[in-house]
Amino acid sequence: MSQNNFPKLHNATWPGIVGKGPDSEPIISFDEMLENTAKAEVDGVKFDGVDIGLFDPHIDLEMDDDGVKKLVDKVSSYNLEIGSVVAPIWSGPILGSKEDRATYLDLLEKSCRLASKLRSAGIRPNGIVRIDTASSPEQWAKDPKGSQKIIVETLKEACKIAENYGEKLAAEGEICWGGMHSWKTMLETLESVDSPYLGFQADMAHTLLYTLGYNYPEHRILPEGYDWKDKSVWKAALKEMTDALRPWTIDFHVAQNDATVFGSGSHDKTGRHCLANDPNGKLDIADDAGYWLRDEKGELTKAFKHICWDGCMFPNAVMSKEDTWNNILAALIQVREAHGWKA
Repeated sequence: MSQNNFPKLHNATWPGIVGKGPDSEPIISFDEMLENTAKAEVDGVKFDGVDIGLFDPHIDLEMDDDGVKKLVDKVSSYNLEIGSVVAPIWSGPILGSKEDRATYLDLLEKSCRLASKLRSAGIRPNGIVRIDTASSPEQWAKDPKGSQKIIVETLKEACKIAENYGEKLAAEGEICWGGMHSWKTMLETLESVDSPYLGFQADMAHTLLYTLGYNYPEHRILPEGYDWKDKSVWKAALKEMTDALRPWTIDFHVAQNDATVFGSGSHDKTGRHCLANDPNGKLDIADDAGYWLRDEKGELTKAFKHICWDGCMFPNAVMSKEDTWNNILAALIQVREAHGWKA
């Protein structure tokens, strides 16, 4: 076994909510997600922590200090830490009205405030506040230039809020968010905001779809009808994309993808999160992660101190199996063995 102890290995808890609910399967409780995470073990190695969504029914965004203490005590009782958090900004779409944008920034401020309290409590040694635009690519496409202007102006305000709380924001690179729906548009957004308080969250399942041009065919890198048996073409596409977005990357999700899109419940279609050992998975997880974790010279960037598995929209029956979490943990360990460090 590798002696590396960084990056820390985290599991996301929001897959217990995302894609669940009245239109799909029952929500999996926060406690059950913590239990599943804490029970997983591979050759004596366990998860170090969880990344959490700051939304009901798992978390009360407006909890008081007593609520913060109870949350800290609960997570620490499982021998876990908290890392990155997801800001629930979706009732305030940036490409909506002026009032919507005010809602977006208000919810972001509440998220940064809670994130900062968790950091001060000692349960959250590292991690970012994850955001998106809460707006669809279809809405963005009605006026690309105007949409980008509004998104950039709003995110600049968001960065000022994050700075006030000592937090950093990471934009989720996912095809279902306008202004973040292609790798080139995502890069344009990051460069236009140009703030040390905004970076990029790379999820291996979502960014694979960037190379296929879903929701923006003009930015496709892989050729039409690409044969996945020819790994050299994929590696070249991955290098082109990661060379552009890696310098902005401050949060990272290990994942598997079969090059298709999927949605469940009320969640729009986006990159399908496959199990780590899915035979249809197109990613060589440990090797492909290196394109994000190492620079163009092959040196470790050490740009973030934990990596996370995000298994959104897995069926509940799958998420209740111990093997599911052990296989996921094994994949994270392989990434750390290949691209981690000792500290």
